[in-house]
Amino acid sequence: MVSVLPGVSQVEEKPPRGPRDDLAPLASAVAGGNPEAVRTFVTAVGGTVLSAVRMVLGPKHRDVDDVTQDALVGLLEALGRFRGECTVAHFAGRVAVLTAMAARRRQRTREHWVIPAEAEGERVAAGPESSPLALLEAQRRRGAVRQLLDELPEPIGEAMALRFMLDHTVEEIASATNVSVNTVWSRLRIGKQRLRQKLASDSKLSEALSRTSEPKR
Repeated sequence: MVSVLPGVSQVEEKPPRGPRDDLAPLASAVAGGNPEAVRTFVTAVGGTVLSAVRMVLGPKHRDVDDVTQDALVGLLEALGRFRGECTVAHFAGRVAVLTAMAARRRQRTREHWVIPAEAEGERVAAGPESSPLALLEAQRRRGAVRQLLDELPEPIGEAMALRFMLDHTVEEIASATNVSVNTVWSRLRIGKQRLRQKLASDSKLSEALSRTSEPKR
């Protein structure tokens, strides 16, 4: 039982709504209209946004810079609605993914073409699974997912992009999109089913997908 000093009202301490996030105070300052905070914030999250846009569009896509700028503007505008269920970095990644997906759909409507995954020259960060075969399979997997993003319903495409391109965990996706973990798993299952259907007539991409293991729980 907590004792209260005379004349001092008791204030119930509430647990934080989301994970600890060093960028949260900066994001709050941006939402409050601090111009210095805006410049610092854009510098802090610019790399995250650029990386996400490159993953969705392809690193050599001609519109990467323009879409990244659009994503940053959209992110700044969205910070006033940010509720802190996920980290600011994950929120930034989500905004970037959605912005890039919209750009792909607009381009597909205009030009009716899809970027070949083999021609993009993707660079994948080194890690414990960075053998040449693992890197090639990861590159093909991203290419296969990227080609389907234009046709998937947005919530499913978003989950697929966050999981298979940005390597977010299911829990992180659930926090960023404000849905349950089970909903994320359901969206990923539907997305992979659509991938298999889409690639059934493309033996090369179908093989790349079949080599990809299910995401770890």
